[in-house]
Amino acid sequence: MSDTAKALATQLANIEQRSGKRLDELVALVRQSSLKKHGELRDMLQRELGLGYGDANTLVHHALQSDGGSAAAAQGLSGDEVLDGLYSGPKAVLRPIHNKLMAALASFGEFETAPKKTYVSLRRKKQFAMVGPATKTCVEVGINHKSLSPTERLQALPAGGMCQYKVRLSQPEEVDEALLGWLRQAYDSAG
Repeated sequence: MSDTAKALATQLANIEQRSGKRLDELVALVRQSSLKKHGELRDMLQRELGLGYGDANTLVHHALQSDGGSAAAAQGLSGDEVLDGLYSGPKAVLRPIHNKLMAALASFGEFETAPKKTYVSLRRKKQFAMVGPATKTCVEVGINHKSLSPTERLQALPAGGMCQYKVRLSQPEEVDEALLGWLRQAYDSAG
């Protein structure tokens, strides 16, 4: 068992002890709630069980992702439905950019996609990129790779964030060799 898995198992055991409920009862509480948003579920657990923010947050993640499913699947959403939510309303015009990027990334090999509230995380052993609508007019691609050289287009981000660089795309044609080269380096280093 990895150190991360051990830490999660310890935290879940502590949550059981603090709440006085078995883990299966806690998972059922989350899944059977009429609440759908992660933050609402977390707040409910804090309020009803007296859990701290971190414990409630971890429990929601665990409950929605247990049995090998994703949070979206646990809520009955397909991958396309999650993307429909991200790219809805005025942001719907950005979906072709996302689709073209994902099609190009598929040529790299296997990786996991994990839809979040405002973006999609792309992972191998670790996250190598994030993709999501930044505004009504552009998609932001976050890139995790420490040894890239920033350019006007490849913007360095402050240290300590989820990604080291970002690139903003406003047209599908901007999914080009330069962007894919940066992403390929990140993909290779994450595996």
